[in-house]
Amino acid sequence: MPRQPIYHICADHVWRAFEEGGEFTAEPPPRGEGFLHFSTAEQLAESGAIHFAGREDLVLLTVDSGQLGPGLKWEPSRGGALFPHLYGPLPHDAVIRAELLSLGADGNPAIPPLLDEVEG
Repeated sequence: MPRQPIYHICADHVWRAFEEGGEFTAEPPPRGEGFLHFSTAEQLAESGAIHFAGREDLVLLTVDSGQLGPGLKWEPSRGGALFPHLYGPLPHDAVIRAELLSLGADGNPAIPPLLDEVEG
């Protein structure tokens, strides 16, 4: 049955550390919010523009939401839209694809073609 992919933008050095066997978790309060922020395909360009404008060191992770278990919560954010948040570590196997992002002419991350669904 198809599942919805979700997306996370992170710094390249964070992705490389995760690839080398590190753990990918959110920073706990008081410095962090205690969860990893994700976006749907529809939310991604706006999230990139708001949080990552001008950054050239970014990687876009495509993640299989079906592999995240009960730690994945859909919570209201901007304007009441539901955003996926992961409370707990990101499993290595849940990452389908990682792509370096370039900046568009507007200074925002240029979002590549995205997956419509994840088979599994």
